[in-house]
Amino acid sequence: MRKKIVAGNWKMNKNYTEAQELMHELDRYKKNNAINCEVYIAPPSLYITTAKNIFLNDNVGVFAQDMSEHTSGAYTGEISADMLASVNATGAIIGHSERRQYHGETDSHCNRKVKLALDKGLVPIYCNGETLEQRKSGQHFEVIKNQTEVALFTLSAEEIKKVVIAYEPVWAIGTGETASPEQAQEIHAHIRSLIAAKYGQEVADEISILYGGSVKPDNAKEIFSKPDVDGGLIGGAALKIEDFTAIIKAFD
Repeated sequence: MRKKIVAGNWKMNKNYTEAQELMHELDRYKKNNAINCEVYIAPPSLYITTAKNIFLNDNVGVFAQDMSEHTSGAYTGEISADMLASVNATGAIIGHSERRQYHGETDSHCNRKVKLALDKGLVPIYCNGETLEQRKSGQHFEVIKNQTEVALFTLSAEEIKKVVIAYEPVWAIGTGETASPEQAQEIHAHIRSLIAAKYGQEVADEISILYGGSVKPDNAKEIFSKPDVDGGLIGGAALKIEDFTAIIKAFD
């Protein structure tokens, strides 16, 4: 049975003191409440070791927001899969739309990163999604198909089962716009059908597919109720403990 997941991507937010406060708040919440889903956070990489120390019983997965496609070498500012594994990070977000938009990342880059993450025992959260122009022109199904095939379909069946996929319509990130629950379900079902066609339905049914487009406390329950939506990759709402825990409660 595939996992239900609420993952918070903090992006470039919170100084060290603020980050610790939020981590401690989340730790207290997890210890004092029954939780019906996996909870992950992706703080700035500077804080991964601190997060691992706070969540000592591993009740919260700690992810990097990105990782290098290279194993090591003269790549100033990059963080390798081996480095993340050595500080016991849970995994890494790969291919987020902001990395694609601002840093020119492609699905070929993502493919190399996913493989490196898996080789080091890290969980990749692979992101895909279409732009507003692609959605309006009716290209969204083909865009998602191409992204998924290039980034993931060189993996074995056993490898792809370890990947978490996050569908993030680019037009619904940080804009206040949200895909309707029906639109989210439609694309999630499309992604699962692509995996089923390549690897079989049994494999497809084991893969968690998260929705990553402006999930908030007031829409989370309806979005998460769709059969192929297994949780969310949360942006802004992950920075406020009240909002993030309200989204977690959507799985109650």
